Amino acid sequence: MNRADGPERAYDVVLFGATGFVGELVAEYLAGRAPADCRWALAGRSTAKLERLRARLAERHPAAADVPLLAADAGDRAAMRELAASARVVATTVGPYVWYGGELVAACADAGTDYVDLTGEPEFVDRTFLRHDARARETGARIVHACGFDSVPHDLGVLFTVQQLPADVPLRVDGFVRSNALFSGGTLASALTALGRGPQTLRAARERRLHEPRLLGRRARAPLGAPRFSRETGTWALPLPSLDPRVVARSAAALERYGPDFRYRHYASVRRLPVALGGTAALGAVTALAQVPAARQWLMDRWEPGSGPDEPRRARSWFTVRFVGEGGGRRVFTEVSGGDPGYGETAKMLAEAALCLAYDELPVTAGQVTTAVAMGDALTGRLRAAGIVFRVADSR
Repeated sequence: MNRADGPERAYDVVLFGATGFVGELVAEYLAGRAPADCRWALAGRSTAKLERLRARLAERHPAAADVPLLAADAGDRAAMRELAASARVVATTVGPYVWYGGELVAACADAGTDYVDLTGEPEFVDRTFLRHDARARETGARIVHACGFDSVPHDLGVLFTVQQLPADVPLRVDGFVRSNALFSGGTLASALTALGRGPQTLRAARERRLHEPRLLGRRARAPLGAPRFSRETGTWALPLPSLDPRVVARSAAALERYGPDFRYRHYASVRRLPVALGGTAALGAVTALAQVPAARQWLMDRWEPGSGPDEPRRARSWFTVRFVGEGGGRRVFTEVSGGDPGYGETAKMLAEAALCLAYDELPVTAGQVTTAVAMGDALTGRLRAAGIVFRVADSR
């Protein structure tokens, strides 16, 4: 239903949550980079805020003065259904998704509307699979989570690395993440929410394992590695228990190009041991505080949702993900890198993912799928054209 030969929709792309911190960056990107014939709209809870955003966009991009505005609340089921029915693709920045994302993803699954978001919340992803994957397969909707720094550079970076290695052999890939970026209030709220919902997250993961089809004749794993010094990168490697390795493992399970036995490990890469030890201690302390509702709220109040690093600070930010891949007697080093990961580049990734689903020739997929499965090389090509680097750094 959501393909080019399906029923006509009013809009090619609708951006929901357009007036939030990241939402405004996505809107700015679309205003400057969407095709001239793209029918796109801004959506959010407040019409007044949407009007002010449109006026700001029009100052730089005069054509944005005509962009339609759609008022809708994330908790209003009827409004979410109307929004989903109006679009071929909906991109949403409204989180924490476990609180505010359920109605929209359900509406998109029912309407056969492609859906992309920025979630890094494993519980939300697993609950979406349990509740909406089957319906999305029926309607043809592609539900693609984690279309920002969580988890595009890692998912597509591993795919790029696998493509440099022999086929039909066991493959091993390690990813090492470095960045100097700061976070926003919305990112902090999502992270603390996820950390504070440990039991719910574990239950959702267990339920998913019970219902997810088993992989037969192949293996795709993303075990939590141990802290170590990485000779390949010359840094201390600290395991990152984020959504990213789970996404990579799901891509590997779905795509035979990852070989008969695939393993991925995901690390933060830190040059100095004292910094590594301090970061580990800080993460442990934040995780402990997140279990106490009053402490969690106190931390959230330090950075209000909608706040974030200013433009000069974002301009100084960068990220690098270094991958080491091995298989079939070959070893390869690859790298994905770019500017400010959490906001500037995340806005680029989400916008290009939405445009990719709307315009590009892609494999026929439906249900909850990853970026590598749904968009793969097409999205990688878009991101490279937009300035994100994918390169083979060295090989042996």
